[in-house]
Order: sequence, then C-alpha cells, then structure tokens
Amino acid sequence: MKRLLPLFSYILHPIFISMYATLFYLFCKNDIFTNQEKYYVLFQILIITILVPVLFFLLLRSTGNADSIMLPQTSQRRIPLILQCFLYILLVKRSIIITRYPELHFFFLGALFSTITALICSLFKIRASLHMLAISGFTIFAIGLNIHLQMQNPYWAAFLILMTGVVASSRLEMDAHTPKELIIGVLIGIFPQLLFLFLWL
Repeated sequence: MKRLLPLFSYILHPIFISMYATLFYLFCKNDIFTNQEKYYVLFQILIITILVPVLFFLLLRSTGNADSIMLPQTSQRRIPLILQCFLYILLVKRSIIITRYPELHFFFLGALFSTITALICSLFKIRASLHMLAISGFTIFAIGLNIHLQMQNPYWAAFLILMTGVVASSRLEMDAHTPKELIIGVLIGIFPQLLFLFLWL
C-alpha cells in the first residue's frame, strides 16, 4: 500500500481536479446539455486548466524557476498560483458563465478564492497543501451538487471523502507536507466552496 500511495498524488494532482469536477458536473446534469456542448466545455477545461499550466510549468522548469510539478518550494508556487488565478477568472468570465452553468461557475469561483488565499499564504511563507485544497474543494462541490439535484446518492461523497484521506496519506508518505500544512490546505479548499454553496444550493 505504501508503494501505491504516491501514485494518488499524481492521479489526483490539483491540475486535474478541474477536469474531474467538470466531468462529474456534466455526468450529473447529463440530460441538460447536448454531447456537442459537453465536448466543447471539456475541451475548454482541458486547454485552460491543464495544457496551459503544463506548458507554463515547462517554461518555468527550463528557466530554473521550478524543480518539479509538485512545486515543493513556497517561492516556486507564487508565479503558477498567479497564473492559475488569471485562468480561473478567464473561465468564470468567458466560458463557465453563471447563466448557463451556475453550479460549475460557483465551483470555479470558489477555486479562484482558494487559489488567492494560497497565494497570500505563500507570500507569508506559509505552505498550504495544494493537493488537499483541490480535492477537499471538489468534495464539497460534489456533496452540494448531490443535495441540489436531489440525487440521493451518498456514494460519490463517501468516495471523495475517502480519496481526500488517501491523498493526505500520500502526501505524508512522500514527506511532501506536514500534518499542519495538510489541514491548512483542507481549510482553504473547503471554506470558499461552503460560502458560495449558499448562493446556488
């Protein structure tokens, strides 16, 4: 099991959580959108939240400003977090608009506020686990969507809570974070989602 744990840090890397959340959202609201619209939304999320950050990371790595995709140093996180803020703003302003995708819009808005908070923490040399920030925010979104759509399906929430614990164990196993940094990440991920939850629940 200890050999498998680090794998979850890559599978559930923060860079993929936006795609997972979007897939979950489209799955839950399957009858509302056409297949063409679903592909269009997923393509936008793929470009904006995965491909652009990956290319930017490669640029940072080539210039010596990043060691690995896990961004272990607090100073190395600031530029990627600033970029992530701009990408989330682009999404909520141009792509995932409130009139068409209200629940997903507020998820990304919450993710934006979480990212801003993580950026502020980095300025004060406080390391928050971005893995925990992302997975805990997604978990709250999934629970809220389950309630909002009256799905009466507790399995998704239970699965994501379990995955949150697995990711925390993975980060500890890899010596990537202290328990305090994991807790900070969870709090930063949860609170913005909870605050926006009251606007669409």
